[in-house]
Amino acid sequence: MRQDDGLNLSVVPEFVARGGRTMLMSGAEPFFLPGGAEGVLLLHGFTGSPSEMRLYGAYLHRCGYTVLSVRLAGHGTSPEDLERTTAADWFDSVLDGYALLSGACRKVFVAGQSMGALLALWVATVHEVSRVVSLSAPIYIHEGRELHKLPPRREARGRFLPKLPKRLPGVPADCRVAYRVMPLLSVHELLAVIESVREILPQVRVPLLVVQSARDHTVEPESAPYLFHHVGSADKRLMWLRRSGHRLTIDAERETVFAATAAFLREEDR
Repeated sequence: MRQDDGLNLSVVPEFVARGGRTMLMSGAEPFFLPGGAEGVLLLHGFTGSPSEMRLYGAYLHRCGYTVLSVRLAGHGTSPEDLERTTAADWFDSVLDGYALLSGACRKVFVAGQSMGALLALWVATVHEVSRVVSLSAPIYIHEGRELHKLPPRREARGRFLPKLPKRLPGVPADCRVAYRVMPLLSVHELLAVIESVREILPQVRVPLLVVQSARDHTVEPESAPYLFHHVGSADKRLMWLRRSGHRLTIDAERETVFAATAAFLREEDR
């Protein structure tokens, strides 16, 4: 992680404050697509928004599923908002989404991207989930992110790190709504999620599809084999991609991810 000393952004362009309230970023709204009696709960990644799950959700909806993509607490509004949230808040967002979807569907699948994948694994240990799809789950952060430079928690408040934009040809702007800076205090909360989920991996016993790109420069690709070997699931598969980066739902091989997910979920009824 590259450290930028003295960076403290009080205003960022992605959100508008009106009357003292932080407004939702355009395109960052959660979405619900009613379909069949089987539902898919979609969980986005750290500093992202439900927008990154929009193409994925539309594909699964066309396959006949009811789809709910939740907005994790502190996301889709402002980086300052995110800094005020904790790992517990993100877990609560997932529980709220599960409660809504399970009330509408007889069966619930969960698919998550990055931190959302960790949350998907976690909710499968506390609620009845039929299958889980894990995309780019961060058991290890890539060494190129220089995590060793992360300041201690007590020194991280009010410090924000710019994120380098990535070109994603063919992906509409409203499918990649995310913060342009990362609160360093929130990185500590992300690490808390990683540690919590790592400890409960043996309790994950549902069928699991793990998808990872060998070219991921955010998550160490070795995260996928670690996850695969430490979960308690008897039915588990590991799928490697070769041309994508980290955000698999909007990257070069997204259609491959969509098709593999649909095929994996269909196995439930065979």
